[in-house]
Amino acid sequence: MAGNQKKILVLRYRFIGDTILTIPFLRNLRYAEPGAHIAWVVAPGSSDVVAGIPYVDELIYWDPVTIHADSRGTHRTFADKLGFVRGLRERHFDKAYVLKRSLGSAILALLGGAKERIGFASEGRSLLLTKTVPYRHDRHEVQNFLDVLRADGVPVVDDYLEAWITREEELFAEKFYADAGVKPGETLIGIHPFAANAPRAWHLDNFIELANRLQSVVKCRVVFFGGPKDSEAAARLADEVTPKPVLAIGKTTLRESMALLKRLKLLVCNDSGIMHLAASLQVPLVALFGPQSPVKFGPWGDKCLVLYSKFPCSPCRQKFFTECKPSGRGTPECMEFITTDLVLNDIGSLLKWQSPEEVVLG
Repeated sequence: MAGNQKKILVLRYRFIGDTILTIPFLRNLRYAEPGAHIAWVVAPGSSDVVAGIPYVDELIYWDPVTIHADSRGTHRTFADKLGFVRGLRERHFDKAYVLKRSLGSAILALLGGAKERIGFASEGRSLLLTKTVPYRHDRHEVQNFLDVLRADGVPVVDDYLEAWITREEELFAEKFYADAGVKPGETLIGIHPFAANAPRAWHLDNFIELANRLQSVVKCRVVFFGGPKDSEAAARLADEVTPKPVLAIGKTTLRESMALLKRLKLLVCNDSGIMHLAASLQVPLVALFGPQSPVKFGPWGDKCLVLYSKFPCSPCRQKFFTECKPSGRGTPECMEFITTDLVLNDIGSLLKWQSPEEVVLG
């Protein structure tokens, strides 16, 4: 790093979705600062989704213990945190963009020694920043991030998502699908029936019905995605979906899952991190929302459709079921209101057919 090179710090850590939604900000920042050294403070686990990003020179891992993310607890003690702050100060950052809205992130920027600190005027942290930007709850997170650049006089040229898949990862996907009996060129439709907050998900029975109806009228294979904790549901899917689906549940790393997603014709999913992954890979998708509004954190892209079951109580705090009564199947009424026919209609809209009987996919 040259002694007179401009050094910029970006703070937006934790959660896969938030990490992905920061990409347009970083790309536009790089457009404006092609010669600067740009460092991004990220969480170790979620940063895997941006491997290969060409817009930053350095990833700095901030990993305190938290109940809100998959923390490894690297910065557990006061001494660990102090060492992290000292590491920031030693880099002598000229400017910090604080995209995370917490008080702690603004304190990090201040203690880290950045001369200019630009971020959202939230959680009483305005005195810690040199320039504040209003945060809008009626605006998508991508545009909120880009508003920080605009407020700092940085032009915004575009706002699309991106992801970077290696050739090795593509070869993994080819072998995985071949081993599952998928023929070359066969149409794959993905389904991710899970959510981090389980009651937020559409009922598993609905996803099983959707998979069976799709495969009965469309020449395709259905691929189910999920994590290791979803193995019990995987057994049901294998037994109750016909023809037998491809199961990628608990069998792949995050990067391998991305390579599998890239091969899909379309994905149907709940409000979840995999939704943002698919959007970043330009995979057409239908996302199902009820308890949470898609306005701020819906899928971002021209190929994304949201099926939002908006009840008067939505968005809610998702403290199930203290604010609402569960349906007969133990799900929120807003999610129960979404029918398989509604989902099929949105799939048809994306894939340019009027009804399942008219579909022709290649």
